[in-house]
Amino acid sequence: MAKKEKTNANIEVFLLRPTEDNIWEALIKNVRRLKKNQKIIISDDFYVEFLSKDDEKAIVKIHSKDIKSDLEKYGHVPLPPYIEREDEEKDKDYYQTVFAEKEGSVASPTAGLHFTKELLEKIKEKGVNIAYITLHVGLGTFKPVKTEDITKHKMHEEYFTIPKETLEMIQKTKENKKSVVAVGTTVVRALETYGKFGKTEGFTDIFIYPPYEFKIVDKLITNFHLPKSTLLMLVSAFADIDFILRAYNEAVKERYRFFSYGDAMLIV
Repeated sequence: MAKKEKTNANIEVFLLRPTEDNIWEALIKNVRRLKKNQKIIISDDFYVEFLSKDDEKAIVKIHSKDIKSDLEKYGHVPLPPYIEREDEEKDKDYYQTVFAEKEGSVASPTAGLHFTKELLEKIKEKGVNIAYITLHVGLGTFKPVKTEDITKHKMHEEYFTIPKETLEMIQKTKENKKSVVAVGTTVVRALETYGKFGKTEGFTDIFIYPPYEFKIVDKLITNFHLPKSTLLMLVSAFADIDFILRAYNEAVKERYRFFSYGDAMLIV
């Protein structure tokens, strides 16, 4: 746990993404109480300097001899707030997909957590082609819609990269009249950004809600989402909203597990 300089009060800094050398966007609870250039001490030679507040995020400067090493040593797995316990050593494996390669995501693309290396091999043996994209899930994924008019909701940005080989596999799949199955709503947003704008890399702020004509994705594997979330709206655009509500009612009745460490559904 980090501590404020002078007051020694406990404080948590949730690093989101670097914007330039040693400068990061971050979330800090009660950020209004911080003063410009105030230090947040993590260890003798590792501290965070508060610079400013930008919208909902703080801008901080990290002072460290080796940021990567210090983050691994002192950092914690940022479990979603509805998981009401401290992170544990096992979460370093459990809250990470088996196919993760590149750093940058602030949350796990949770639909992917259902897959093990053994399961992926079994899927391949059945003749299913598996393709990968890079996703840096943004914290805004969990941000509820608060506007009465959903078209006025400001959608968060998320970074993605779709490799050439994945695009080629999608094209072949479509030509052979087979289905493109997306694992997770973040994958859907990335693929539909490509389908709509031809964009293969960068940030997307696409907001998918009913009615929406999907251009790439045919089927979807996804978890059960929070009420009033943009993810639930995306799923409702993929399938009839009454059907989704019936599925959710059944899930509640049968005590399915919801959210990040929860159960999944396949929508076809």
